[in-house]
Amino acid sequence: MSHDKIVIYHNPACSKSRETLQLLEANQCAPEIVEYLEEPPTPVELKRIIGLLGVSARDLLRTTEAVYRDAELDDDSLGDDEIIEAICEYPALLQRPIVVFGSKAVIGRPPTRVLELIA
Repeated sequence: MSHDKIVIYHNPACSKSRETLQLLEANQCAPEIVEYLEEPPTPVELKRIIGLLGVSARDLLRTTEAVYRDAELDDDSLGDDEIIEAICEYPALLQRPIVVFGSKAVIGRPPTRVLELIA
């Protein structure tokens, strides 16, 4: 096992986030837990996560959140930087959970995706 730390961007109120954390712990992983609603990631952190996930900033948006509509984030003309700013301002928009391990990351939906990182 590598010595890179595992970081989970976690929302304790989310069942998928709790399941993902339990899976990590069941596999002898002790991740650093970032409760991103309390400590939102910075734009620099988000850009790094997006790069590790290999997705666009838009792919990180939870489109079911009321703030998604309120902030008019369904506007396709918005660029990554504007979406990243919105996620930093309204962290509830961030897909959850996100697990980062070294140079890889996954969104834990379904939670078993985290096993790809630690296998």
